[in-house]
Amino acid sequence: MGEIKRAIISVYDKSWVVDFAKGLCELGVTILSTGGTARVLKEEGIDVIDIAEYTGFPEMLDGRVKTLHPRIHGGILARRDKPEHLRQLEENNIEPIDMVVINLYPFEEVTSRPDCSLEEAIENIDIGGPSMLRSAAKNFESVVVVCDPSDYGHILKEMKESGGSVSSETRFKLAMKAFSLTARYDLHISKYLEKIHYGEEIHFPEIYMPAFEKAHHLRYGENPHQRGAFYKEIGYRGVSIAKARKLQGKEMSYNNYLDAHSALELVREFESPTAVILKHNNPCGVATSDDLKDAYIKAREADPISAFGGVLAFNTVVDEETAKEILKSYVEVIIAPEYSDEALALFRSKHNIRVLEVGPLTVEGEDYMDFKRISGGLLLQDPDRGTIKDIDNLRIASKREPTEEELMAMRFNWIVVKHVKSNAIVIGRTDRTVGIGAGQMSRVDSVRLAIEKARSDLKGCVLASDAFFPFRDAIDEAARAGITAIIQPGGSIRDEDVIKAVDEYNMAMVFTGIRHFRH
Repeated sequence: MGEIKRAIISVYDKSWVVDFAKGLCELGVTILSTGGTARVLKEEGIDVIDIAEYTGFPEMLDGRVKTLHPRIHGGILARRDKPEHLRQLEENNIEPIDMVVINLYPFEEVTSRPDCSLEEAIENIDIGGPSMLRSAAKNFESVVVVCDPSDYGHILKEMKESGGSVSSETRFKLAMKAFSLTARYDLHISKYLEKIHYGEEIHFPEIYMPAFEKAHHLRYGENPHQRGAFYKEIGYRGVSIAKARKLQGKEMSYNNYLDAHSALELVREFESPTAVILKHNNPCGVATSDDLKDAYIKAREADPISAFGGVLAFNTVVDEETAKEILKSYVEVIIAPEYSDEALALFRSKHNIRVLEVGPLTVEGEDYMDFKRISGGLLLQDPDRGTIKDIDNLRIASKREPTEEELMAMRFNWIVVKHVKSNAIVIGRTDRTVGIGAGQMSRVDSVRLAIEKARSDLKGCVLASDAFFPFRDAIDEAARAGITAIIQPGGSIRDEDVIKAVDEYNMAMVFTGIRHFRH
């Protein structure tokens, strides 16, 4: 590409644009501009030709039509290596445009405001900007397209070092960035209009287009032989690991992100001070208490072997005493809404521990959908928000009604079982888990595993199951271990056999009518 002689500058975000324009002028570049950008540049003493003067056609329709003109798009799209293109430019008195500097109306920012009207949203749909970006990006071999103010500095540097030109490699990268920007911009518009059309209710669009932007590369993926990168969902505003602030520690790994997400989702379910310890995407200890340190100790004691090297999540401020207790064991990641200064000072003595601050846990993400990829396809669903709205609405299936203590324990452990890989069994008390059986192919094996993992007497404990019992064998195992009450969805063709077994042992059992498979 030859020397850049003519540039269009029309930007909403005017960060650093004055310095960039001055730099272009010093290199002998003629600048065309529009409206507000032209005024800003002229006020700084920069020579600017108004687009309306250049095209001979005034801005009109409240600024909706400014740059949609053959003298603009012809100058941008003409290929310099085609004599016929150059002949047509000359015949129509069109000058080649070698650089296009554009950023767009803030549609995403405007529509994120609760008070944004449809009319305001529509007027913030940029038309001329994306059109020029796409034209320039298509003709990147001849035109430099600039849509990000952070690129101004190195573009000027390259032009000064090369006598006013920009390398083909840089032009190609800038074109990719421009097309990414317009794709993202159109996606936000499409999603906004869908929301207006369908309202707030969750729906499944004909074409599902989630959008993510790369945050950084990972050392590797799930295993060292797999490549990996972390992406953030564009526009997501809820509390999340993706938005967490890392206060210290090594870089997060692929598995750290997965475990941290699962731990955060579980701890958010509780209101009292709660500690979650998670390992390999399954909780190994969960406990609640009036004191966070006490909750953590109870969670750790549920399975101290599995807790080694685990991911910890808390739903309230991590204080100094809790931090001291945490540092007695090796942990990988700590997640909390916030930390006391004293706690952070203690964590700094173990600089490899990843400490994440996520902010208030009550902030919900709008229109969050859960999806999983399969080869050639995608499974999309509502997130599992099923809970026991009212303990009184549970169906008591057994002859014996559960005691108040058993009901409290059922509520606690039913929350936990939703976050355990199926087949899932959680045994526990009113304030803690005691044994967790996860990911077994048969439900009775999950029951046996949960019993085996327990480090204390199970007499008086309750058992939560994420799905129904197909046979009475799991009930027999639970009764022999001293479990007195069971909470489960119900719905098996053998429910009567299971109820009969429960009644034989004088246990209590309730049906929730809600299943919590987690694959």
